[in-house]
This record gives sequence, structure tokens and C-alpha cells, in this order.
Amino acid sequence: MLSRDDFIFTIGYDGPAAVVDKQAKKRYKSLSAAELAEKGQYRAACAAALWSKNPAELGAVLEIYNKNTNSAINPDISPERLFGVFLVDVSRSIFL
Repeated sequence: MLSRDDFIFTIGYDGPAAVVDKQAKKRYKSLSAAELAEKGQYRAACAAALWSKNPAELGAVLEIYNKNTNSAINPDISPERLFGVFLVDVSRSIFL
């Protein structure tokens, strides 16, 4: 399984390897899911919340997203689908 930071900043997959945004990882790796959302890093925030497996964090990310974007995304909608983030079992990373 990928590390938390590699998972959060994965931008795609190349076969069995995750492609990780090295610049974003370096800049934002110390932030929590809510802090990432406040910085406008919604996809990374959703990934961080999924990694933690804490539904409250995922709810907080959606709340911040709705507030900052003047949206009305319903919590019943799957944030995973909204942001395109799913837990995937890969063990190798490629850094760009």
C-alpha cells in the first residue's frame, strides 16, 4: 500500500504504479484534510480524508468545499466520485 502522502498526491496510475505530484507533496504534505481543503486542494483533501477512514473528516472537506465554491454538494453524494479518488492497492510510486 502507498504511504499517506503518496496516496494524497497521486495524480494517476501507470500500470501497477501510482504517479505522484512531487511538487505538491513537498509543499502540502504536512497539512490535514481540512487544511488542504482550505487551501483549495480539494482532491488531495478528499484523499486525505479517505486515507484516515474518518467520515467526519470527509464531511468537513465537503463543508469547506461547499462554503468556498458556493456549491450545494449533498453529503449523500459520493465524494470519491466527485473528486475521482479511490483507495487502490498499489505499492510502487513514480514521482513527477
